Amino acid sequence: MEVLLHEASTVGVGGESVVNHQSAEKPVILVQDDTTTDITFTRLPPQQPIDILFQDIVFTASLGFRKGKKEILHRINGRFPPGQLIAIMGPSGAGKSTLLDILSGYRIRGVTGKVYANGVIRNLKAFRKSSCYIQQDDRLQPLLTTQENMQIAADLKLPSEVPKSEKNEIIDEILKMLGLFETKNTKGSGLSGGQRKRLSIALELINNPTVMFLDEPTTGLDSSSCSQCIKLLKDLAQQGRTIICTIHQPSASLFQLFDQVYVLSSGNCLYQGTTQRLVQFLADVNSPCPMYHNPADYVIELACGEFGSDIINVMVDKTSNGKSLAYFNKDILPKLDNYTAGNSVSSNESTTDEGGLQATSSLNQLKVLLKRGYIKTKRDQTLTYMRFVVNAFTGVMLGTLYWQAGWDGTKVLDNYNLLFSILMHHMMSTMMLTILTCMLSKRNVDINKRTFQQMVLPKNVLHCRYAVIIYTMTGQPLEMNRFCMFFVISQLVVFVAQSFGLVIGAVCDVVNGTFLGPTLSVPMMMFAGFGVSLRDLPSYLYWGSYISYLRYGLEGIVGAIYGLDRPTIFCPDDAYCHYKYPIKFLEDIAIKGDQFGNDVIALVITLFFFRMLAYALLRYKLMAVR
Repeated sequence: MEVLLHEASTVGVGGESVVNHQSAEKPVILVQDDTTTDITFTRLPPQQPIDILFQDIVFTASLGFRKGKKEILHRINGRFPPGQLIAIMGPSGAGKSTLLDILSGYRIRGVTGKVYANGVIRNLKAFRKSSCYIQQDDRLQPLLTTQENMQIAADLKLPSEVPKSEKNEIIDEILKMLGLFETKNTKGSGLSGGQRKRLSIALELINNPTVMFLDEPTTGLDSSSCSQCIKLLKDLAQQGRTIICTIHQPSASLFQLFDQVYVLSSGNCLYQGTTQRLVQFLADVNSPCPMYHNPADYVIELACGEFGSDIINVMVDKTSNGKSLAYFNKDILPKLDNYTAGNSVSSNESTTDEGGLQATSSLNQLKVLLKRGYIKTKRDQTLTYMRFVVNAFTGVMLGTLYWQAGWDGTKVLDNYNLLFSILMHHMMSTMMLTILTCMLSKRNVDINKRTFQQMVLPKNVLHCRYAVIIYTMTGQPLEMNRFCMFFVISQLVVFVAQSFGLVIGAVCDVVNGTFLGPTLSVPMMMFAGFGVSLRDLPSYLYWGSYISYLRYGLEGIVGAIYGLDRPTIFCPDDAYCHYKYPIKFLEDIAIKGDQFGNDVIALVITLFFFRMLAYALLRYKLMAVR
């Protein structure tokens, strides 16, 4: 690979090139050894190259309730031509990620200005179909292998008409190009940092995007992995793609790999042009880059204000806040007009805007997610096997503690406590696990598809073995209809508790969520009729019994055991059985034994309500972020 530098001497410091800038007049060619495998990617971009132009972009962020607003980007301009690997640089807080979010269409609120694609106002929906956004944190499924991750991505991103054999050919070609073919059977959790980053890129290459946005693609990688990642992006850009990535402070050797750089400082554009002409620009603004100094480091020092604010103002004026193309490569300038002429516009016309953003139907997406969920459930020892063991252990423990209490007339109250304990176990364990899982999802990926998947693929289905263990050990009536009623109520309480956990997790952070969940469970218990009979509730609090899903669960499960005109309960000789007649017990605890159907309906309605509420809250937070 050839790298164009200004006349310089290179000094190896820790394996990194340091450039001595002495002259901008005599460029020389340095040849670096590229050890990466040279495999041509035959799947060229399916559309015309996209030339991105943005004008007078302003972004205003809200500081919170009654705290006002702050302008982050100040009428910046720029142009990102295709076939270029472009770096957005700047110190922390300069607005790099914000600009990337705006250009990718991820952030739309609080934004003014215009973004053009090939000379016409960007059609956001069509643009999003032909672009991808790879965020800083890896979005991989750690329990799936490289091959499985790619297959699921192909099933979601490619039309259903594409045969499986063709999908496999596409996957193999991408994996070979990115050097991941040997890791096909390696789980995501077993990949190195560089491999995970390349797999993140591979997943987006499935549908062959024309524009690629990457937020800090070198974060967490060593120098060798950084170099491989950037060289890969450069190869993809040379095929006609527009590749834009934010990068904080690249090394000298890494900086040379970029075709173009866009430097930001406090929301203003300091420089826009090729990496080779940056040194000339610095000389033109009377701030020449010192000898033996990495120009990328030096321009960041200028952007941080280490040399005063005057030089920043001079640089902003020199570039006209991004309008000037004076430091672009002279060879590319004549081509820019071609991107806005003739049929080049077609890549952003409404003809590409037909249908939704998804390549396959909702039914096929559900099928793929169910398949993925099954694989994850089978391999997830923490959330599957451990839950199974804990539930079985809890069943044995409660069964031992309340041994044969269900048929003994002297232990009716004990059995009632058991039934409530079962519901409490279902409610608390499921709710808290869901709250913590939802927090983890939000922390890792903002609002992740994993949370939405939980809404259509509940993974907290209790094993029938748990119900059988506790039902038989505690001596409950051995009648199939009663067992089925017991099992159905238990399952519905689990699903409702999971949905309640999703609502809390969608609103609160980890600390508040783990506090709010148990706190809200206390009135649920009180209004269920445990500890205080429903008839003893004050009239001004009785309304709470109608919104407590635990009340319907308790009524349904007690009705399953003691309702349905259950005959007299066995009473041992010489023992007093106050509740040998089930009807008397139901009257004393103010529970009707014939409300099973109504209880099921109430739980289903509550389940539907919480699911829709969680979905609405998550969607609101997603839109608020954008």
